[in-house]
Parts: sequence; C-alpha cells; structure tokens
Amino acid sequence: MNSNLEKKIIENTNFKSLVKRKSFISWFLSIITLLIYFSFILIIAFFPEILGIKISNGSIITIGIPIGISIILLAFLATGFYVFIANKKFDKTEKIILKKFK
Repeated sequence: MNSNLEKKIIENTNFKSLVKRKSFISWFLSIITLLIYFSFILIIAFFPEILGIKISNGSIITIGIPIGISIILLAFLATGFYVFIANKKFDKTEKIILKKFK
C-alpha cells in the first residue's frame, strides 16, 4: 500500500470510528476480566477461608475450584464475544472502507 492511500484511510471518519469501537470493546472486556481475576486473587490473599468452604458436607471440592474454573471460562467467553463482534460488525465495516478506496 502506498503512503498516500494509507493517509486517506487513516483520516477517514468511518475508519476512526471503527478503531474507537474496537478499542472500546477490547478495553472493556480486558478490564472486566482483570477486575474479576484480581478480585479472586485478593480474596485468596485476605479471605482464604471463603474459598475453602466445601460445596457439600461429604465433598472434598471447595467453592474456590468452580470459581477459579469460571474465571478461566470467562476469559474464553470474552475472547469468543470479541471474535463474534469482529466477524459480524468490524469486518463488514472494514470491507466497506476498503471498497471506498479501491
């Protein structure tokens, strides 16, 4: 791509809007994931007895295990959500922008 075409695309309002939306969604999902993860770590550090509660009387599994697994699954779901949005909305917008400059 030549630099003149790149400048035109970068200055395009649709492109700027697309970059802002992508950035917002990625930061939003990252912040949610990090807040939940660090909350879990803080609970481990300051209130470990909460996560040590057994699920049932006869069980050896504590409540911390499903919570930890849920946090890992949340990261996968956040990634899947971003990919879904990117495939449905962002890719269409990118194609429209690129068609405009071909």
